[in-house]
Amino acid sequence: MNPFPPFPPRPRRAGFTLVEIMIVVTIIGLLAALAIPAISRVQRVAQNNRVANDFRVFAQAFEVYATQNATWPTNAGAGVVPAGLSGADFKVSVWQAPTTIGGKWNWDRNISGFSAGISISSFTCSDAQLQEIDAKIDDGDLTTGNFQKVQANRVMLILEQ
Repeated sequence: MNPFPPFPPRPRRAGFTLVEIMIVVTIIGLLAALAIPAISRVQRVAQNNRVANDFRVFAQAFEVYATQNATWPTNAGAGVVPAGLSGADFKVSVWQAPTTIGGKWNWDRNISGFSAGISISSFTCSDAQLQEIDAKIDDGDLTTGNFQKVQANRVMLILEQ
């Protein structure tokens, strides 16, 4: 016979221990640390693709205008649609809205030493991001080719030298 009476079983407590909660919080933190940079990269690539595509669409619209009228449109201010380009083939709402890299679209005629070009003035992105956009459109060098940084706060897709 056992001289010690058996201990009654302790009732199991509902809930999590502090160690279990800390492990879950740590795992969530690690997942967030991996996801946030990936999301930022995807957003930046999407911005670059959007700007490069918009440059191509606008360049095509301006070239069609020049072909039909035997001249380029006259200068217009930033975000202002040049006369004669408000047709169905020109994305007026995109032209008037801020770009995905900040700043405004601008049609440049005889500016910065070039006869005709589409520019974005007052952009807010880095030169590294501009070089990524340049690599999609041109040669990846902001000082040469058809896509150049022509002023400290202006990049231009040159349509005619």
